[in-house]
Amino acid sequence: MSTPPRSPSASRPSPPAPPVPSPQAVDAYLARIGGGRPERADAAALRELQLRHLLSVPFENLSIHLGEPLVLADGPLLEKIVGARRGGFCYELNGAFAALLRGLGFGVTLLQARVFGDGGRLGIPYDHLALRVETVDGTGPWLADVGFGDHSHHPLLLGERGDQADPAGTFRVVEAGEGDLDVLRDGKPQFRLDTRPRELADFEAGAWWHRTSPSSHFTQSLVCSMLTADGRITLSGRKLVTTVGGERQERPLGGDDEVLAAYRKHFGLELDEVPEVRPASR
Repeated sequence: MSTPPRSPSASRPSPPAPPVPSPQAVDAYLARIGGGRPERADAAALRELQLRHLLSVPFENLSIHLGEPLVLADGPLLEKIVGARRGGFCYELNGAFAALLRGLGFGVTLLQARVFGDGGRLGIPYDHLALRVETVDGTGPWLADVGFGDHSHHPLLLGERGDQADPAGTFRVVEAGEGDLDVLRDGKPQFRLDTRPRELADFEAGAWWHRTSPSSHFTQSLVCSMLTADGRITLSGRKLVTTVGGERQERPLGGDDEVLAAYRKHFGLELDEVPEVRPASR
């Protein structure tokens, strides 16, 4: 007997609406990414906000190796990204970005995804957090994502099944069965989206696994990476990697002072100590 396709609305009720951040918190976030308050929550504003975020807030896993806690709630996430001027990985970056978008009048739904790994194998459930965004101009829904590292610069149309051109490549959203969607970049599957609505607390198990498991690539290495106007810059441990116009250059860094200066100069991170890879806790 075949199993009928699952229905997002029938399989799980919509989670309660999270609180909207204060106007002061929204203004502080906009200042963090160098943007002003948009006149309305339309597609053009979403596009600019995503790009500004990618150019201002690094994708980094340093908290794992500095022994810093991760609390999946709007307040702590905004305090880290805005107050402490840090970055984070997907749960933190997209979790905080969702709060900003809600505060600006966008409709935001959290989606869980599984990332395609070596050999096309899918990762764990709640491997990645992405955002479904509704705009007031009715052009969406959009897939917004500031937490996947090197990915699309602009939001993608979730309902479009053809190629979507982006500065980072050609993207495509395709049906994957049972209501899921695969996101492809230049023909290569990136992650599989579950289109049912989620809430931040649902991602705690995935975040815990990525912070503790020796099988998680986040526990195996250090990464701090950010989009630039002409490429990307990445600090991986004590190696600085700069990509400009498709040309990649690597430079090893010396002592702790040089490493801390690189975090400060290139990513705006004021760290008290140099992060070093810590053994996974299990």
